[in-house]
Amino acid sequence: MKETNKKNALFKYLEKIPQRWVVTIMGMMAVMMAFTMRTCLSITMTQMVMPVTIDSKKVHRVCPMPLENKTVNNTMHIEDTSNRFTWDEEIQGMILSAFYYGYIITHIPGGFLAQKFGGKFTLAYAILSTAVLTLLTPSVAHMGPIYLMIVRFIEGLGEGMLFPALCSLLAQWSPPHEKARLSALVFSGVPIGNICANLFSGIIIYYIPGGWPNVFYCYGTVSLIWLVLWLMVIYNNPHSHPFISPAECEYLYETIGSVERKKDQGPTPWSKILLAPAIWALVIAEVGFDWGSITISNDLPKYMNDVLHFSVKTNGYLTSTPYLAQWIMSMTSSVFADYMIKKKLLSVTYIRKIYAIIGTVGPGLGVMCASFVGCNKFMASFCFTIGMALMGFCYSSIRINALDLSPNYSASIMALVNGVGCLSGMISPFVVGLLTPNRTIDEWRVVFWIVLITLVLSSTIFTIFGSGELQPWDSDEMISDTKNKDSEKCKENTSVQREDKSS
Repeated sequence: MKETNKKNALFKYLEKIPQRWVVTIMGMMAVMMAFTMRTCLSITMTQMVMPVTIDSKKVHRVCPMPLENKTVNNTMHIEDTSNRFTWDEEIQGMILSAFYYGYIITHIPGGFLAQKFGGKFTLAYAILSTAVLTLLTPSVAHMGPIYLMIVRFIEGLGEGMLFPALCSLLAQWSPPHEKARLSALVFSGVPIGNICANLFSGIIIYYIPGGWPNVFYCYGTVSLIWLVLWLMVIYNNPHSHPFISPAECEYLYETIGSVERKKDQGPTPWSKILLAPAIWALVIAEVGFDWGSITISNDLPKYMNDVLHFSVKTNGYLTSTPYLAQWIMSMTSSVFADYMIKKKLLSVTYIRKIYAIIGTVGPGLGVMCASFVGCNKFMASFCFTIGMALMGFCYSSIRINALDLSPNYSASIMALVNGVGCLSGMISPFVVGLLTPNRTIDEWRVVFWIVLITLVLSSTIFTIFGSGELQPWDSDEMISDTKNKDSEKCKENTSVQREDKSS
């Protein structure tokens, strides 16, 4: 009897916690884990390969090597390079690109699986496969670059299901007036993951004996521990959740409706999706956004290391600062977006377009300014930070636009949008490797010009053809027909599951 009372007390306590926020925070952590494991290779690569010495007499516009990198206590510092590889810029670019060749393949299947079976286990598989392969990365790297490319390709196959799974969960758990802040919090896992990848990788390499392999061991292990917690506390929808309060469950179905598809409903209306101008405007916007964000996330550590000559520890601090600013901006801008929508100060479409312009043009101008300040380390870091902070506006615009257009098919739309967008990830690292053989400021300026032009063009197209309105093919009737049934189902299921757990 006492044990039953304790369980009932626990359920009452858990009911007080808004489960939509639990899903949101855990979703943010999922993105954080995925991006930490994905991008840690970028800064770690600076310590995996042999340092290259550029003759400043033969190559112009090379920043001088700082004295502290040459000597320690007035003696020559001889760096241990026994655990490093002789990979040139082109090979490094191919290794970084390999992930996205796998990543693009599983977006559509991931969207199908998430819509059919829910986002919980689809996302769990994405994190599990990425974590296991991350743990294997150091051993595979010593086998050769070809083997590392294969592992990164397979890692991309698993992680390609991440965003479609998250969209499926967000469609079930985010009310319209909270959509921007909840979604922005989930996708803020991207800058947080980049912060962890850059900041802690530098610290791990600098302080923990064993060097760069420890980066992959640490992140892979932490992700597996997190995965156990995800499987314990996350559920696909409100009415199947044993700890959700009836009031919250009913509120979610009153505001969202059911986005579960009927079994007799036909397949995803791909013909209508592919003919919608708003969808293609979003696809193009994502291509531009991804080109900018992937170029910066993959190559900012290399720019700081190869051009400005920061140490690995300082590199970690400075390359994580822009992402911290981006996270802060994404959170504050999302709250303001929800406020404007709730007060009807601007339409959803206008907010998404204005935010997209700020979040794409701003970063492009930021990286361009960084290339024009030359070897001034403070100003370069400042320009990168301001530019990346403004990119935070995209998390309340481009990143959640699929939920605006079609909650029911958001997983498939996100699969299409993010899948095509990651073409940028396949091309960008390879292009950067070809354009920067001597690692000079002038070479990098060409890279940043391409980033700026791509971002401006893509945001222009989204501004003209984009939309934040629900599309007519989203099956509105199905939502209204099932809303009342699911509201009752909330009360039934939560009480029945609570009784079962107690007994």
